[in-house]
Amino acid sequence: MGIFDQLHPEWQKRLAEYEPLVARIDSLIDKNDVTPAYDNIFAAYQLPPNEIKVAIFGQDPYPTPGYAHGLAFSVSENTQPLPASLRNIFKELESDCGVKPALNGDLHRWADQGVLLLNQILTTRPTRSLAHENYGWQEFTTATAKIVGESGAVGIFWGTRAQQLAKYFHPKLSIYSAHPSPLSAYRGFFGSAPFSKTNALLRQSGKTEIAW
Repeated sequence: MGIFDQLHPEWQKRLAEYEPLVARIDSLIDKNDVTPAYDNIFAAYQLPPNEIKVAIFGQDPYPTPGYAHGLAFSVSENTQPLPASLRNIFKELESDCGVKPALNGDLHRWADQGVLLLNQILTTRPTRSLAHENYGWQEFTTATAKIVGESGAVGIFWGTRAQQLAKYFHPKLSIYSAHPSPLSAYRGFFGSAPFSKTNALLRQSGKTEIAW
């Protein structure tokens, strides 16, 4: 079974024209030398398109073995210490909404409420960032962003790479800031209040807020 079959059936329908691209990428991946684990590559796509209320875009998976599990910025439940970007996300969440940092960095609790956590590049090699940058994932995830943006979801764009996808979202439903990484968090991520802004936009659209 190829990895395209891992997609939720609704995503298989919406992205059917990209099945050959995914098959080509699949042929380039070493199942025993990839992160996230092969079975988790499409973890973000278990959330069907019609249930997505918010999209947060990352760049590529954490290269540290055992960290990435298919959702952007998220890490496996038992991962400690948390990656610096995720710690900064939790710090801003506490400042923005008063939510105390979670005991673990598994963000499935957000995905379960309709938050798409999507990296633009879905795989890499353990210990190597951007190892699969030229495999073609960006074409696939850009198509995904276009579908999600056209649905009326809120888009959260942290950093310049993510902001390349903002053109697929309604300007009034787009939230921008610097990336939460230690290199840039103090240049506009801290104090940007993305979580409260998102919930305000959801309320205006008559949708249920996210319990961050």
